[in-house]
Amino acid sequence: MTTRIADRFATLVAEGRPALVTFLMAGDPDGETAFEIMKGLPAAGADLIELGMPFSDPMADGPAIQKAGLRALQGGETLRKTLATVARFRQSNQDTPVILMGYFNPIYIFGVEAFVDAALQAGVDGLIVVDLPPEMDDELCLPALSKGLNFIRLATPTTDDKRLPAVLKNTSGFVYYVSINGITGAAAPDAGKVGAAVARIKRHTDLPVCVGFGIRTPEQAHTIGHSADGAVVGSALVAAVENSLENGRATAGTPEAVLSLVRALAGGVRAPSLAEA
Repeated sequence: MTTRIADRFATLVAEGRPALVTFLMAGDPDGETAFEIMKGLPAAGADLIELGMPFSDPMADGPAIQKAGLRALQGGETLRKTLATVARFRQSNQDTPVILMGYFNPIYIFGVEAFVDAALQAGVDGLIVVDLPPEMDDELCLPALSKGLNFIRLATPTTDDKRLPAVLKNTSGFVYYVSINGITGAAAPDAGKVGAAVARIKRHTDLPVCVGFGIRTPEQAHTIGHSADGAVVGSALVAAVENSLENGRATAGTPEAVLSLVRALAGGVRAPSLAEA
């Protein structure tokens, strides 16, 4: 079955370049501003969009994304509102893949079957749920896959060759390689180590491999992007939201603060590698 994610990566292969995957927190700093940013991402150069589902105990997230989730929750963001934002985005964009990223608790409270159905109806393409290991695939992964939602799994520097087949078994869409040990935004990735890790993962799967955690600049996006099939940027974009706020509230410049950084990152990703130049 073809999906928006598969279609997008096929297009990128034809263009001979990696993907820019952008992460933003749904509802941050408020629902309307977050939607305006999301709506502008494709034209700014985002190839795939990850939308964070705010949660009160985000164990894998660094300070920037933690604060974004807290702002969204304080502003009244809920999982239903997040799904409504995706549905609203789909009114004007049917092509850009949208992936919901977060934790299982809000989905469990929503109800797994109801959530999967609502996500599909809204136009969601995939899920990244960071606290569900392969041993818990029956909880959400398999129900999601059975109805056509991609389930994207994380691999890390500590995922060895013995563990990797279990991680990849029910993964679809792409593999998200976490380039550093630790929380989001904590350190810059080592391009040499990333390239070797991506090559190792690709010996086990035909899926695209996108690399995230620690990518903040166009130069890093270029280097890491050309070591893989895509670069994922989150903390830097969330920090751009935060830095644009006045007294905790959005300003007229908040969307552009984020979108201008996305345009710069897209320029980095799209620049030819030295091998191609």
